[in-house]
Amino acid sequence: MGVVTYDFEVTSPISPTRLFKALTVESGKVFPKAAPHAVKSVELQGNGGPGSIAKINFAEGLPYQYVKHEIEYHDQDNLSYSYSVIEGGPLGDKLEKISFENKFVAGADGGSVCKSLMKFYTIGDCVFTEEEIKDQIQRMDRVYKAVEAYLETNPDVCN
Repeated sequence: MGVVTYDFEVTSPISPTRLFKALTVESGKVFPKAAPHAVKSVELQGNGGPGSIAKINFAEGLPYQYVKHEIEYHDQDNLSYSYSVIEGGPLGDKLEKISFENKFVAGADGGSVCKSLMKFYTIGDCVFTEEEIKDQIQRMDRVYKAVEAYLETNPDVCN
């Protein structure tokens, strides 16, 4: 097994607290409303803390039916969390799991910056290329931008 790491940042006009809440605590409510083109539903097994499993069911016609996240760390006070994709989605025959470490901080313009570290755990001697990594980021970014737009047009959500 090999591990490929990738750092990236995403800026947003949404405050760190609202964005963190929408993408973690309230994701089961927010994702299907913000991105019905991508997310059909979110099922949570557990209380949302470490050890909980979130199953995200995707809309018809997308390349994946679902993905399961295992929540490893969730710190609402410091706006940080980590989870691993443990089943479904892009795992297939190349990846054992994908881990994410995310931290939301205040942006210079009053919005926020999400700092992410991704770790791709490959199976055997498989290679996961930078192109494949960027493809995964683009898929996630579509939902991220949809959540951002939803929060902008619904200022009372996730306050």
